[in-house]
Amino acid sequence: MSWALKGNRAWGLAAGLAGCAVVGTVLKSNWDENDPENDILQLTTEQSQKKRSKKFIPRLPLSTVLASWTTNHTPAVAWDHDWDKRDPKSLIKPLKLKKTPDVVPDSDDMSEEIKKNTPKASRHLYLIRHGQYNLKANEDKGRDLTKLGRDQAHLTGKRLQALNVEYDTLVHSTLTRATETADCILEHLKELPVQKCDLLQEGAPCPPEPPVGHWRPEGHQFFRDGARIEAAFRKYFHRAEPTQLTDSREVIVCHANVIRYFVCRALQIQPEAWLRMSLAHGSITHIIIRPSGRVVLYNLGDSGHLPVDMVTQS
Repeated sequence: MSWALKGNRAWGLAAGLAGCAVVGTVLKSNWDENDPENDILQLTTEQSQKKRSKKFIPRLPLSTVLASWTTNHTPAVAWDHDWDKRDPKSLIKPLKLKKTPDVVPDSDDMSEEIKKNTPKASRHLYLIRHGQYNLKANEDKGRDLTKLGRDQAHLTGKRLQALNVEYDTLVHSTLTRATETADCILEHLKELPVQKCDLLQEGAPCPPEPPVGHWRPEGHQFFRDGARIEAAFRKYFHRAEPTQLTDSREVIVCHANVIRYFVCRALQIQPEAWLRMSLAHGSITHIIIRPSGRVVLYNLGDSGHLPVDMVTQS
């Protein structure tokens, strides 16, 4: 081996050691033991039975590590516990200061009011998409269920019955296909209050992202339908009343666009994502709203009660 080659290696080794020293110095100077992001890197190693030492290993910021599994990660927004504006603390009036300056208001009164306004039960919402219907008609009256659509609706009713729970109410869209689906389902459930709601009619909730070429409603349709469907969400999605002591179960028969928008809003994800989901006719989407305001998507578009040859989407 030539002396020149040995010399180059020697210089390379020296440069490498110098680089390590510089990096080590920079990392050490930037290291903050009090930084909460570095807590998980405090690895305790036992050197002896009597003596322990903490070894700190510097690392990248937590936000960078969290983004390591993707190329365009955006940190999630924290969950809004008062999304339905029914948080107990926001429903009561603040304590009024008494006239005497040296008298401190009794916080027990405030605690009692909070307890009084705190929900105690969960609400179970079963969102049902209508059965297959006639697409050839131009008016709603002619857009009734097909033979397959009625069979789908009956199987959905049997599935709800098989869950062996007590339902409190059934509400359905006033469009023909949703009304007929509700009638089929009711044949398999015990008598319960039934309501109709125009707010639940099908429509264009908001422009989807990404957009699709085969479905492009006019801007005025989003303006009109979006407000209506949002109003339906606010009407049916909220935590239980404080006076409700046991869990409730409500069946809502409506449409695919409406249900998908509801799911996005309930989970506090971008409403524009609604068209990324697909729901089969007669499918069941089960959402639970806890007393704390937490929301659980228990099932999304469950169609397991339908034979494979009866599963349709359009």
